[in-house]
Amino acid sequence: MKCVFVTVGTTSFDDLIARVSAPDSLQKIESLGYNRLILQIGRGTVVPEPFSTESFTLDVYRYKDSLKEDIQKADLVISHAGAGSCLETLEKGKPLVVVINEKLMNNHQLELAKQLHKEGHLFYCTCSTLPGLLQSMDLSTLKCYPPGQPEKFSAFLDKVVGLQK
Repeated sequence: MKCVFVTVGTTSFDDLIARVSAPDSLQKIESLGYNRLILQIGRGTVVPEPFSTESFTLDVYRYKDSLKEDIQKADLVISHAGAGSCLETLEKGKPLVVVINEKLMNNHQLELAKQLHKEGHLFYCTCSTLPGLLQSMDLSTLKCYPPGQPEKFSAFLDKVVGLQK
């Protein structure tokens, strides 16, 4: 069983959920060898209909106390750019695609994703470029994120968010 886990954290990111659950995206995900997609949709108003066929299962939920288990089970995580979700996924050593919400402007999340992409830890895209990225990305090129360095991460976040001039 190969599983993709999509998380939006405590927010809502309807564009991402709509994009990833669209028939062409589901087809693409399945053609890449995944047979399960779990959507954590937070406060979203787009609520895809869960289904299960012989070859593919779609699960949908809003919140759980902890996403640890779903991240642990996933072979690929597609996440909004929240620092918490990114860090948790990277520390578990899971391949990560961060999807930038273009509707949130002055987006420090983009800076975070860009920096971690530059360091080779993740891929990032927007909703519209997600299908193309899924097709073209090579997960074997990702470098493991050095675990257990939250202070490095917070210093980096501070810098990105501009708390330290």
